Amino acid sequence: MKYLKIIAFTHKQIELKELGKLVICQENLTDKLKQVQSEFKIPEIFYLATCNRVEFVLATSQVIDKAFTKKFIAALQIGLCEDYMATFLAGVSIYHEQEALNHLLRTSCSLESLVVGEKEILAQVRKAYESCREAGLTGDYLRMVMERVVKTAKEVYTDTMISRKPISVVSLAYRKLKDLDLCSKARILIIGAGETNQNISQYLQKHKFSIFSVFNRTLSKAEELAANLNGDAYNLDDLKTYNKGFDVIITCTSSVRPIITPEIYTTLLNGETGKKTIVDLAIPNDTDPEVVKQFNINFIEVHSLNEVAKNNLKDRYEELVYAEQIIENNIREFVPVLKQRQIELAMSQVPVKIKEIRHRALNSVFADEVGNMDEQSREVLEKIMDYMEKKYISVPMVMAKEILVNNCN
Repeated sequence: MKYLKIIAFTHKQIELKELGKLVICQENLTDKLKQVQSEFKIPEIFYLATCNRVEFVLATSQVIDKAFTKKFIAALQIGLCEDYMATFLAGVSIYHEQEALNHLLRTSCSLESLVVGEKEILAQVRKAYESCREAGLTGDYLRMVMERVVKTAKEVYTDTMISRKPISVVSLAYRKLKDLDLCSKARILIIGAGETNQNISQYLQKHKFSIFSVFNRTLSKAEELAANLNGDAYNLDDLKTYNKGFDVIITCTSSVRPIITPEIYTTLLNGETGKKTIVDLAIPNDTDPEVVKQFNINFIEVHSLNEVAKNNLKDRYEELVYAEQIIENNIREFVPVLKQRQIELAMSQVPVKIKEIRHRALNSVFADEVGNMDEQSREVLEKIMDYMEKKYISVPMVMAKEILVNNCN
């Protein structure tokens, strides 16, 4: 467990609006992670970014502290000024070893989420890990950690009531939208075709909304979501000239700059003067603050859902106790499993070394003596060497496992 470290920036210590400044653009993510992995000699790494957290999960033996974190974040070159760097360093949480595993399990089981019980977080963690695994950023150690993460989360979601009536950020946003009593013929613009907008679109479609226009940077993804909604698909740049009017904008992209500027919003209004609604679930917000100031709108954002989430936490407190017991049991089970795997990897070199010793003995150290033997004697010697080789390979493996078992009891 000594290699597991986590650098975490979350909604608990940092304002949600500020967290967005740590988000790395998806197009540059792999390159940036490979760069810091090489620069800091980190064997394994994966990056997790959701609407309320940015975290770096590391497998490394080196010391991870605030001094390291400052160098690490600076090396990512995401354009943080000194003031913001100080803010993030003041709010960073750094976890080591068993504490890090506990944090990762709690996160994946949604115990650390803004809305406890939202199952989306497990999918987000798995997707983040898989993306980094496919890029060659992770290895055997984090593979084992992630297997335990998935096992634990499934147990929590199956064996407790923590998510039986899930209230995710998406469902909270929809409830607020529903309170506005919109007509089912409302014209809805969806900006971004990612998982969050796909989920809220399902709510809307289920409740008979039917007029959708989907905008996305990758047109094919906009077309896919629009097809599911029987709507129209557009490239993100088409927002600048879209003039068919709207009643609701739902936006969630990974952009680090506002998508909906006063100029674009004016174009989208196309002269209409009625009160409109914007549901902005992006971190950082896709909506320029000036739009909220200058126009008459209902504005729903992640930050505004915080109080609802707190009430939700109270309702689910009893389930947290059961979930934490499941997490504790899994940590206790995982420690010897991980140690056994580490021993297996270390001992995997034993057969290679023994074969090297055998080859050197027969062909170098005792080459003359072996060369002077008759054929029958050499056959006996070979049998003896084969027998001893097998025993020398198996004995240390058995002894190592016995030591492991005795130390864990």
